[in-house]
Amino acid sequence: MRDRQVARDARRAGEFQAFAAGAAGRLLHAATLLTAEAPDANPRARRLLTHALAHTYARWDRLRGEDPYDCARQYLATRFARTVWHRYGVPGRARPDPRSPLAALAPRERLILVLRLYEGVAEEQAAALLGLPTERVHTVCERATAALLHPARPAAPHPAGTEAAPS
Repeated sequence: MRDRQVARDARRAGEFQAFAAGAAGRLLHAATLLTAEAPDANPRARRLLTHALAHTYARWDRLRGEDPYDCARQYLATRFARTVWHRYGVPGRARPDPRSPLAALAPRERLILVLRLYEGVAEEQAAALLGLPTERVHTVCERATAALLHPARPAAPHPAGTEAAPS
């Protein structure tokens, strides 16, 4: 009996190790996009990844045909959403790194954009995961995409002496 348990634990650890080796890079990139940290300095993203992988490992035996990557991605997204809401909801607490491609977006915009465009999650699935109406997910994704593709330009200063004279 003991040998069977040891063999099962070793198989489980090997399966999870193979999964983590294949999925960790993509999940870390998604987490780095979410946190808007620089790729070479991303402690919050690494913490998110660690929690997501630990959660997936804890559920490994109960997945029963579910995609472990989907499980890890869902946990990553929901943990990010909760963390932003509870810890970083105060303006200025977690400033995005200006080197991040998504630094100009709000956390919810980053989350929806990463789920929809980077991870390829359908609008309906993203809405269900985040507890939002599908239309809201669509609107936020469109706005975030537009903000990235057409960033607002800073207002140009008026040259001296070119203001209109009062009538």
